[in-house]
Order: sequence, then structure tokens, then C-alpha cells
Amino acid sequence: MVVSSESERFIADINTDFPEWYQDVVRKADLAESSPVAGCMTIKPYGYALWENMVRVLDDAFKETGHENLYFPALIPESYLQKEADHVEGFAPECAYVTHGGGKELEERLVFRPTSETIIWQTYARWIESYRDLPLLYNQWANIMRWERRPRLFLRTREFLWQEGHTAHGTREEAMEETMTIVNLYRSFVRDVLALPVFMGRKSEMERFAGAVETFAIEAMMKDRKAIQAGTSHFLGQNFAKAFDVTFQNEKGEREYVWGTSWGVSTRLVGTVIMGHGDEKGLSFPPKVAPIQVVIVPIYRDDTRDRVLGAAHELAKDLKAAGIRVKVDERDQLKPGFKFNDWEMRGVPLRMELGPKDLDKEQCVVAERVSGAKSPLPLAGIADALVARLAATQKAMYEAAETFREANTKEVDSYDDLKALMDEGGFGLAHWCEGSTCELTVKNDTTATIRCIPEELEGAGKCVVCGADSPGRVVFAKAY
Repeated sequence: MVVSSESERFIADINTDFPEWYQDVVRKADLAESSPVAGCMTIKPYGYALWENMVRVLDDAFKETGHENLYFPALIPESYLQKEADHVEGFAPECAYVTHGGGKELEERLVFRPTSETIIWQTYARWIESYRDLPLLYNQWANIMRWERRPRLFLRTREFLWQEGHTAHGTREEAMEETMTIVNLYRSFVRDVLALPVFMGRKSEMERFAGAVETFAIEAMMKDRKAIQAGTSHFLGQNFAKAFDVTFQNEKGEREYVWGTSWGVSTRLVGTVIMGHGDEKGLSFPPKVAPIQVVIVPIYRDDTRDRVLGAAHELAKDLKAAGIRVKVDERDQLKPGFKFNDWEMRGVPLRMELGPKDLDKEQCVVAERVSGAKSPLPLAGIADALVARLAATQKAMYEAAETFREANTKEVDSYDDLKALMDEGGFGLAHWCEGSTCELTVKNDTTATIRCIPEELEGAGKCVVCGADSPGRVVFAKAY
């Protein structure tokens, strides 16, 4: 990235104009930009590197739990989508259609996949004959098209990247176990890799995935105190199996319908990291997914340039050998102070400053993005020292996010208090009678929704809206 003036570094105040701050950091950190196609985005190398690091961790985790990758076509016959009533009703408003091909009008419109359940279950009907064929544990990394009305880079774009798992099982119990395995995997990933705490729980009927029997989700709090759905896992029951006549012969020789699941996360996770950790200086990336973990800023004059740059590149080699993602900033046209601010804005966890005086002392100066601490470190053993600091940064980022969420999460027992909290922003833990009327009342009055129903909040009480019996508290919040 080339930055040519002080004004180009300016970002909006995160505390007074969060939406503008978000747009500023995405653009000025070179993560993405709007494409010529309205509502779509071009993901730039720095933003794509962040996504790639997430993909690597998740893909390894899926494979460790027995899943294999495959790929299905992006275009789906419209008739497939119409076979599952709830599914088509849920996705029809967001569908984009192909009506012509090869210069001719198509006999049947094709849908650019808003999700792939229909074409996958049509295929599973051919692949599954016996209980010996089960389970099918498959995942695909793909692009998706949903005609969003209010697009926003990474959060809601008309085309985005994701993974979608689709599994088939012989029993209800196996399918439910798969559903929970994946939602727990997502929770661990967001907690341990993205350094964000989440609430995990079941979705209400109104909020569940179209065509699912149950949806389980993880919900994280962003710096503006709104929620973001960071991952979902759906228990499909036998809905899609019945819609596409997917049966198998059990061990007794009887025909049964298959039980299914689907689950996914998307490039929305990039937006989650941005909004979950950013501050007044800009981005702040957890070391485990940061595209650059350590940036080396050489400081020199003309007569010391070769010596300092040579040492910087030798250091970079050593750090790469230790598994650290490192970059040497060789932009001669920019002053060191400008570079410092630039890399802080771009969220690099550690910055190493290296000049001729440092080399004379066989040391460098390391600045930490999160704490702001700056201290000299000996060059001997520097790789091990930086690995330790990166681990400490990862831990500190999670603890800071957890403290922020706790400070902005409150139990509320009256409807007036819930409405006041939703106006202020934050997570409201309130009792709910499980009735759609009360759920809609909250949504209409505040625009907040039930984000999830966590098991740990179970316990009898009275609905915050109507006063009827409630089996437990749920998480209310405004959300992206």
C-alpha cells in the first residue's frame, strides 16, 4: 500500500461514527473495495490473506473431524429450490437468476446458489443406497450470491465467500451430534483463534435457517455493542431427505429417510475481527490470523541504508524460519513515524524498529499494537521472544474483548429496562415465554432480535414482555 499524505491516514472516530470508522479502515488498510457490480466487493491481497489464514485453520479442523472437501456447481435449477417449501420461501427474495445462455433463453431459470442444500440433496439421492454409504461428511469452499438490499463490505455483500458443510446420517442422534460438534468447533475457533468470546445457543423459530428443524449459532459482541452471528450449524431433520426422496436401506432391510445437517461461516468473519478488536487507531488483528504478525521498520540515512536493510532482511529470514509472518517495510519515500502509524492502523500485532545504533548494541526496539508498550530486545534469541509476545498479545486481546462484553451485558427483568438497554446498545439477558408475539413486539419496538437461547441461561422466570412463565433467559441485541 502506498500512502502519500497525512490526510489519507485519517479515520473517523470509532466512538462517535462507528459506521464511517468501519468503512475508513476497510478502505485505508487495503482490505477491500466496492466492485463495478453494485453490492459486490473486490477483496484485496491484505484482506484476502486474513481470510486465507482463517480458511487454513478451519479446513484443518474440519478434516480432523472426518470431513472431506468437494465442490458443487454454482448454478441450481429453479425447480430444485422449490422442492422444500420453507427453504424457497426463505431465500426467494434474495435469489439471482440466470435466464439466458449461449444467446438463447433457457427453458428453466437457473439460480446462482444462495446456499447449496437443494442441489446437494438432489445428488445425495443418487449417492446413498445403503446404511453402508453413511455418514456422508462433506464440505465445500465456494462463493454465494444473495441479493442484499443494504450491502456493506464483508458484512453483507451480494457475492461473498464461505464454507458450507452438508452431512447425511442414518439416525437422528448422529445428525444432532454432528450439529453440535460443528457449532462447538466454531465457538472454539472464534474464541481461540479470533480472540472473541461468544454466546452459543439455539435460535428461536423465527430466526432459524429456512428449512431447518433447529439452528444453533454463536453470537459475538462488536465494539459498537451490536451482535454479529459468527457461525451457524443447522439440524435439518429429514426435511430435505423427504423433499428429494433420499432414503437408505437399514440393517434390517427397511427403507428409511436420511437425517441431515448443514453449517457454515463466511467472509463475514473478516468484518467480525475488524469490528470486534478495532480501536481509535484502526485495525487490531489477533496474531493467529494477522496477515503480518511482525513488521520490521528499518531506520537509516543514505550512508547506513545498506547495512540496516541487510540486517533487516537477515532478521526476517530467521523469523520466517520460526513460523512468524514478517514483512520488511522498504518504502523509502515515507518517514519512519508515518510508517509506525500506518502499520498501527493496519493492525499488525508487533512492530520492530531497527537502526544503526540498535545494530551497534545488538538489539532492536519492539512496539506492541495492543498495549502500546515499546521496549528494546536483544537480537540474540529474538525469534523466541517474539513468539512469546505474540502469544501474550493473543491472550490479552481475548481478555480485553471478554471484559468489554461483560461490561455491556446486563440481566434485565422489565420491558422498560430492556428497551432502554437496546437503545443504549449491548446484550440484554431477559426471560422470554417462547411466544412469537412477544418476540415480534421486541423486534418492532426496538429492532432488536433474539440472538440465541443459551443452555447456561436456563432457569424459571417471567417473560419480560407479557409476564408469562419462561424457561430461561435469552440474548436480545441489535445485530448486523
